[in-house]
Amino acid sequence: MENNDDTKEDPQSQVKNSVSMEKNCCNEDTFRLHMVTWNVATADPPDDISSLLHLNSPKTPDLYVIGLQEVYSAPHRFIIDMAVEDSWSHLFMSSLAPRGYLKVSSIRMQGLLLLFFSKLAHVPFIRDIQDTYSRTGISGYWGNKGGVSIRLSFYGHMLCFLNCHLAAHMQYASQRVDEFEYILDTQTFDPKKTPQILDHKLVFWFGDLNFRIQDHGMHFLRNCITSHKFNLLWSKDQLTMMKKTEALLQEFDEGPLDFQPTYKFDRFSDCYDSRPHGTWLGFHGKMRKPAWTDRILWRVKPKEPPPEEEKDEDRDSVLDEKNTKKKQEEEEEFPLKLKQDSYTSNMEYGVSDHKPVIGIFTLELRKMYETPLVRVCAEGEWSADFDAIVIYSPLQPFPSSAWDWIGLYKVGFTSVSDYITYTWVKDDEVSFNDELAQVYVSKDEIPLLGGECVLCYYCSTLQCIVGISSPFKVQESKVAVEGRSSTGEHRRP
Repeated sequence: MENNDDTKEDPQSQVKNSVSMEKNCCNEDTFRLHMVTWNVATADPPDDISSLLHLNSPKTPDLYVIGLQEVYSAPHRFIIDMAVEDSWSHLFMSSLAPRGYLKVSSIRMQGLLLLFFSKLAHVPFIRDIQDTYSRTGISGYWGNKGGVSIRLSFYGHMLCFLNCHLAAHMQYASQRVDEFEYILDTQTFDPKKTPQILDHKLVFWFGDLNFRIQDHGMHFLRNCITSHKFNLLWSKDQLTMMKKTEALLQEFDEGPLDFQPTYKFDRFSDCYDSRPHGTWLGFHGKMRKPAWTDRILWRVKPKEPPPEEEKDEDRDSVLDEKNTKKKQEEEEEFPLKLKQDSYTSNMEYGVSDHKPVIGIFTLELRKMYETPLVRVCAEGEWSADFDAIVIYSPLQPFPSSAWDWIGLYKVGFTSVSDYITYTWVKDDEVSFNDELAQVYVSKDEIPLLGGECVLCYYCSTLQCIVGISSPFKVQESKVAVEGRSSTGEHRRP
């Protein structure tokens, strides 16, 4: 866990810094990624996840990716969660939004939940967002096991995040690999760019992968764990063993398992799988074997091989050669590298029989673009006393439509749907030319009490935010001031 005594930014400063579209925020080629995988075993979330997200660290991530398994999904709860945010999503959103992070995308399949958060400054450069899922439980008909994924373009680089919960029990290691291959084969995206998971430039595979430690007896396991000699167990970790024979698994990298096996614990305890037959050094008799079931792996796409030369080239082979050459040129001009800075578990959370696993990465890339598609700003002073005007101007060609809209948000909003109000860019347009447009916002839609706000342009065709204004102040309306005066209330300093 990171040192909490370092100099810290207060949440309000973090919001303003992340909202600001300053060059030194968005033009850096290095990004910090914080990933979490946790089988929460149907439990309600803990009260505080500051330690899980390293919220008190001076090093703030650019992106958060959280994959959960076994989120409580009984029929009545699942229906409620479909109507409103589930309790886990709500906790992550309410913890990260005050610090300037937006939930860009999420997907849930029964107990599997995947959340993607970004600092607001990066949001206009996150495009091509798609999500999908694959069921592997009960011969592919039930979603208690399987995988959910989110893919997106981050400054032009295609990334994919795959959260899996694979078959349980010691004897099903080969079935787990088969399920992984099935998920890779069945999950498809936009065929023009990256039709399948492995076509993405960077893939993260994580979750409760359920691989166990085999062959070793319980006494040897106990000694290795209590003495922190984890390396003596690595050779019998099933995923490590399977990588020796499975070419697909060899394409994925993983940091050293230099932390305690994360399964199976007594809840609210650091003791492994307790049974009523005595205790020894935190271990209990007849316990289930500990295992590193919860993992985070990644794959950087290998460079395209040079095309084979053929004397009789038909039209298709010529096109393939051109596409390959184009991809090679893109790889050279816009490289991507990944470095893992930390890979560990967090032992302080006891709501589940699994401990969460955290991976922190540094993503190095050269941006393919640095200008948002749209510039948007508030014209003049805003308050609920008069109608307001939004000005926007396209900075690059993009597929705009009559369904595009501009939302007014409070600084610290949680997701794209967390708007105060919105205006259609075409229906409410008051003037337009090739360089800029003005859109009308009714005073009746502006909050009486005002506050710090931003405007976001949402492109319906691309299904993402493509432009964000700088923060601006919406003034408190005269009606609100007069109402407070009549009741004897006064503004607090």
